[in-house]
Amino acid sequence: MTARRDDALAALLEAVDAAAIDTLTCALIAESSVNPGGTEESAVAVLADACRAAGFAVDVVEAAPGRPNLVATAPIGGTGPGLMFLGHSDVVPAGPGWSADPFVPRRDGDLIIGRGASDMKGGIAAAVAAMSALARAGEFGLELSGPVQLVVTVDEEEHGAGVRHLVANPDLLHRMTGVEEFAGCIVAEPTRMEVVRGCRGASYFEIEVTGRAAHSGRPSDGVSAIDAAARVIEVIRADQVRLAAAPDPLLGFGTWNVGTIQGGQGISVVAPSCSLGVDRRLMPGEDVHEIRDRLLADIDAAGIVVDGIDVRVTPTMFLPGFATEVDHPLVSAASKAALDAPVGGWTAACDGGFISTSLGVPTVVLGPGDINTQAHQPDESVGLSELVFAAQSYVRAAVDLLTDS
Repeated sequence: MTARRDDALAALLEAVDAAAIDTLTCALIAESSVNPGGTEESAVAVLADACRAAGFAVDVVEAAPGRPNLVATAPIGGTGPGLMFLGHSDVVPAGPGWSADPFVPRRDGDLIIGRGASDMKGGIAAAVAAMSALARAGEFGLELSGPVQLVVTVDEEEHGAGVRHLVANPDLLHRMTGVEEFAGCIVAEPTRMEVVRGCRGASYFEIEVTGRAAHSGRPSDGVSAIDAAARVIEVIRADQVRLAAAPDPLLGFGTWNVGTIQGGQGISVVAPSCSLGVDRRLMPGEDVHEIRDRLLADIDAAGIVVDGIDVRVTPTMFLPGFATEVDHPLVSAASKAALDAPVGGWTAACDGGFISTSLGVPTVVLGPGDINTQAHQPDESVGLSELVFAAQSYVRAAVDLLTDS
């Protein structure tokens, strides 16, 4: 790195505005954007206003009625491949256990507390601050070879309607810049500022078991859907054993979880129906339809489908996994930017899977906060100092990827 580039980078890092990060994080927390509920619109409006005030070109497009995606582009960069920052505007419900109103942001020393602080309104604010600093690159004699964009989707916490709309309409990413390629995507999900180069995906299945009702005084006249569903669960358990026997060094193995079960008509009736809600975590490249077909084949082989019993398996949600090669320039740039952060994999899933697999954009996850100890917890929090470090790391990554060494 030349001395001039070093000096310019130092000036850009100094330009990261901690007060602006604090203000935007708190403003976003105050707009609850809880999902399920489809309430992201007000939070996106706050974000859009902040991005316009920073001088970004802003495009807000509905992925579903009242549920807008946002694409913001900083007024910098040439016509080469760009850098994307990715986030989501929705948060999970607050749940019990909070010591104060989860949607009234508050401070405890360095910590910003409120639902979404870590997952991931703080990360979005850090990306905005990084882009605001990068917009001043020309003042310090630094030219970026491509644009920098922030993409914020709706519905990440549930069914991914936002990212599905985005990848089905990729022109939204390009129409303000004319640039068709990205050098990489950095997802600002909470990773403790460690670099995640691969994530498992996620899928949901609804399993509907139909039986035949009868009086419980003579249960042999019927066929119990609950009994059949219990045997389906045993098939799922057996498949879990199979998956665990061949773990991947980076991401482990796919997992099953039977999360819900509902069934029966009454205590004195042989159950005519039973339904299971099942989560299946995916390895990169796995296909939900192939998983469904294998499960149905295993159910059939187990002899569960007999006269009076029918089993239907329907995928209801799919988020692909991904893995970026360890020696990819994006991975090394992200690790270096976060001061030689460790590189690994993640058992969680995120919208980055679609960016990687559907758009072909190299992707990593790198963000402030901790997915395991802060996100989705009562009194969710993130440190302002960590948000500032994240913003500065994003500046370093952009300079590394979008300028000549």
